[in-house]
Amino acid sequence: MITVIETWHLTTEAAENALAVLQEMDELLDDNAHHHPGWAGHARFFQHASDPQRVTMTYPWESVEQATDLIESETPLLEDFYRRYCVRPREVVFAHELPVDVE
Repeated sequence: MITVIETWHLTTEAAENALAVLQEMDELLDDNAHHHPGWAGHARFFQHASDPQRVTMTYPWESVEQATDLIESETPLLEDFYRRYCVRPREVVFAHELPVDVE
């Protein structure tokens, strides 16, 4: 299991309506992601307080290989979305959660 961390770079106008814009993106990619064999849970979205044009999205996925397959399959679906709402394509990194005992 991995965590996928995506950073979206919205235009100023899109950032002002980030909830609706990211909901549109989610609906655009929903079936593609939820029917993928690597799907492991829903995404969470965070708009940066210091830079509202940046939105970070995190979600669990079965493996880096399966996440890479998903991301590549989404690329053609996002062309118009990027053109309308983003200043550049999303950045994607993969992370493994460390089991740090915080108690």
